[in-house]
Amino acid sequence: MFSASSQRLPCQPRSHKRLAWLAVLCAAFASAGSRAQQVLTLDQALRAAQDRSRQLVAQDSAASASREMAIAAGQLPDPVLKTGLNSLPISGPDRFSLTRDSFTMASVGVVQEFTRADKLKARSARFDREAEAAEAARAVALADLRRDTAKAWLDRHYQERVLDVLRTQRAEAGLQIEAADAAYRGGRGAQADVFAARSAVALIDDRLRQAERQIATAKIRLARWVGADANQALGAPPSVTAVHLDTAALETQLAHHPQIALMVKQEAMARADVDIAQSNKRSDWSVELTYSQRSPAYSNMVSVNVSIPLQFDQKNRQNRELAAKLAVVEQMRAQREEATREHVAETLGWLQEWQSDRDRLAHYDSELILLAAERTRAAMAAYRGGSGALASVLDARRMEIDTRMDRLRLEMDAAALWAQLEYLLPPEPDAVSQARPVAFTEK
Repeated sequence: MFSASSQRLPCQPRSHKRLAWLAVLCAAFASAGSRAQQVLTLDQALRAAQDRSRQLVAQDSAASASREMAIAAGQLPDPVLKTGLNSLPISGPDRFSLTRDSFTMASVGVVQEFTRADKLKARSARFDREAEAAEAARAVALADLRRDTAKAWLDRHYQERVLDVLRTQRAEAGLQIEAADAAYRGGRGAQADVFAARSAVALIDDRLRQAERQIATAKIRLARWVGADANQALGAPPSVTAVHLDTAALETQLAHHPQIALMVKQEAMARADVDIAQSNKRSDWSVELTYSQRSPAYSNMVSVNVSIPLQFDQKNRQNRELAAKLAVVEQMRAQREEATREHVAETLGWLQEWQSDRDRLAHYDSELILLAAERTRAAMAAYRGGSGALASVLDARRMEIDTRMDRLRLEMDAAALWAQLEYLLPPEPDAVSQARPVAFTEK
């Protein structure tokens, strides 16, 4: 038993090494497979863009700063320490003496301004409104980020579809070169047909290079928002046949528009300034307590003083300030109402254009694409049967490519309008929960 066991021992290290290498290879293949399966969906791109955004962090910091200032603005001003030397003689036999003259004294005191409670509350509320405006500005930045990220993602998606169409047409055009070359060698075609087919392929190759450049540019635009993930393969596109907007209640929905919400908060800031100006019409009192020490031969003294600003010209000071703040409120209200009307008209225009694009896409799918494909097949059949010219085939092929490309561009435009409409409102569910989706119906 011992000898048999000793004979198997030298084989065990090699067996362990093989198992280790197999484990390493399996792990490498698994890792490569997981990387190959990584795709970037639109939702993932939106989350990545939000995580990378520094503008959102900046707005959060601005809101936090205003909240801190709101607490500070609600406190009484710091007390003021006063100290001094009073009634020091500078001439005669007692000059510069601190003890001979009964009026000479060293004083120390504290002055405290007692700001009215309503004024402190108004100042604190002003910074609270400023914090809310910063949060509204964050919502504006988030809406812009989501819209621009979606547009960049969709742009790359459709540019890649353009490339796929061109590659398919390039493969079919290559077959035409072979057919033209075979016909020329068999004496059934002209050499000019061969050059015409090669010219058509060369034009497609040029369009392929242009499409590849546009994809590279689209990746750069997408990387602006999602970083290195922009180089991943894209996932399945979202459905762009419905948006969460109700044309019957569009003005009510657009009250949640980030730009309008920001203007509402800015109007609230202006109202807070009015409250501060109103509170400034009543003066704040200051109280001063002073302790004065004299020479031992004389008594020490305590003084109490009260200071009250005299607003003897409120007509030209405080009232003017209040009128100016009220005018700013009216200005903000008018601008908000005008902006709301503009957003409603602009959104209705986008909706109409988007629906028109969807109708045109249905027309392309039901008629134009089919007719272009049928024309190409008919021209090819005639050419192969000897009754048609290659020029007719090339013209039909060129028209089919142009029709398919026009259809893709139209779909790209419709998708960009969809992104504009879909990410018009904040992402919170309660902002769009009452909206009835506007759906596209096939005709």
